[in-house]
Amino acid sequence: MADGMKEGSIRSLSKCIDLLSNSCKYGIRAVVYLASRHTKNNIGIREISKDLDLPSPFLAKIMQQLAKHKILNSVKGPNGGFSLKKKPESITMLDIVKIIDGDNLFKNCLIHDGACYDVKKSRKACPVHDDYSIIRSNIVKLFRSKTIADLARAADTSDNIVI
Repeated sequence: MADGMKEGSIRSLSKCIDLLSNSCKYGIRAVVYLASRHTKNNIGIREISKDLDLPSPFLAKIMQQLAKHKILNSVKGPNGGFSLKKKPESITMLDIVKIIDGDNLFKNCLIHDGACYDVKKSRKACPVHDDYSIIRSNIVKLFRSKTIADLARAADTSDNIVI
């Protein structure tokens, strides 16, 4: 590769530019959708996927993952579907991100493979380590402070915000 760039570094950097996976984005959107419906009734996966314009089988897997981690209730059968298990005020974006994408975003080096603390042990940080540490800290603060209730309220009160 040109200028001695390693292919793995470019792949790592491109992953970071898109902070969250599609699965995670869909999961956040679906949980906000459920919160904005203001109902304790189950909502079927077909209705959720249609309203959010998301692929139903893919979304169903994500929703099951969130149900497994006690964010959602999942009921099978003709009156089945999904509902919030917890109050939307108690679910943060960080909760959903960690369930779906894990916590690599919050601990991995921006351009090297592995966690920043592994790199620190070798006493050789990447060229953007200090800058990215600040950004990473701000992302964690944002995700920890934004609840699903906050996002649902913002979407409900503005025509300029879409779930």
